[in-house]
Amino acid sequence: MHSLNHSIVLDRKTLVMVVFIYLSVFINSVVFFKEPVEFQFGYLVYLILLPTFFVRYGINRSLFFIFLTLLLVGMVNVFYGNNTAALFFKVFIGLSLSYFFYYYVVVEFDYNVEQLFQWYLKGCYIAALLGVFQFVSFQIGFEWGYWFGFILNKWGVIKGGMFGIRLNSIFAEPTHLATVLSAAFFVSFYNLLRKEVYFYTRFQSVVIIVVFILSFSGVGQFGVFVTLILLAVSFGLVRYIFIAIPVGIILFNVLYANVSEFRERLDGLTSLFAGEGFKLGKTHGSSFILYNNFVVATENFKQNFVFGTGIGSHPIAFEKYSIGKNIKVYGLNLNSADANSMLLRLISETGIFGIGIFVILIFKCYVRRNEHYDSYHWLVSNGILVMILLNLFRQGHYFLNGFPFFVILYYFNSVSYKLYLETSKDLYEQTLAEKDQEKLILPQL
Repeated sequence: MHSLNHSIVLDRKTLVMVVFIYLSVFINSVVFFKEPVEFQFGYLVYLILLPTFFVRYGINRSLFFIFLTLLLVGMVNVFYGNNTAALFFKVFIGLSLSYFFYYYVVVEFDYNVEQLFQWYLKGCYIAALLGVFQFVSFQIGFEWGYWFGFILNKWGVIKGGMFGIRLNSIFAEPTHLATVLSAAFFVSFYNLLRKEVYFYTRFQSVVIIVVFILSFSGVGQFGVFVTLILLAVSFGLVRYIFIAIPVGIILFNVLYANVSEFRERLDGLTSLFAGEGFKLGKTHGSSFILYNNFVVATENFKQNFVFGTGIGSHPIAFEKYSIGKNIKVYGLNLNSADANSMLLRLISETGIFGIGIFVILIFKCYVRRNEHYDSYHWLVSNGILVMILLNLFRQGHYFLNGFPFFVILYYFNSVSYKLYLETSKDLYEQTLAEKDQEKLILPQL
């Protein structure tokens, strides 16, 4: 793999900064207090580093106008009763601080996307090794090896799967593990298919893939499918579709046959979208929660399709449009705060404006594989795209596990690739010119 960026030499101070920045991505299972907001470890990192970054780099104009729009829309909707000031500012402050923080991180390290992505991959490998340790400890009955609750206070052992445990490593849920490791999974899967490898050895790639699969997460299953599709598109549909389809079918059947949670959720969603109502004891609760939030989001979008009803407003819309109000079963009205899906939440709270930003970002900044000017950029782009799609599909929290960091990396990776292309073409044209010059000189000699 070719690389333009130089490695960053870390002094002790910078190393500490890097460690804390990436802990904000990987540690969401430590909560200092829950009221008036759930104060996670990452928020502490923001408060420590943001003031210095702000003084040093000022305000990014694009981010400023995006969040100014969200602020004005939010305040208008509070005025008209579509939201409350408490709900709005609770989410808006955390969302804006996280995007500015991770933007500053990229600037702080001189827009070195490759290095930042490699540090993320290192973090994933450490988390995967802890996942392996958790799995082995569970199988041999060593409780202190698979129960991390003595350190992580928002964490628990998740029973299930083919081997009695669904791996979550240091993450609060298996879904979080699969989501955060999804870009690393893409890189790892690529490494096993191709002769050249990127960053991971093949052994390390296998470790990432195994832990990812052992999360037994439906989101992880979707990540495998997206990975196969993107690799097929990158290297030729005809050639790789014969690998993608069988692998996808096998993994799906393994999950469906052996993981009751996955099977029941899928069956529940299928029946609900087919028009069947909620059936006590038959319809899976999580399936109904997701379907209910889909109904709420679409109804709210119909009434407020341009800008939505403002950041943090989905619980208000939920009270208006929920189809589960008359179902007296505990838990069916959970996840009203985050819509159970970031895509649904964006539809409900930001309308065409918010959805449009993500659609433009995903398509405009996507880096295709280029055989003539091959680089690490396409791999970073596709890996992060898997993560973005998984978050949109199932993760309702706007900035959990440093999601804004990867959105910003996705953008700057595209910028870096354009600069790389310009440099490569200039070198290529210079080489051709030199060869032409040699042809003119040689006959004279």
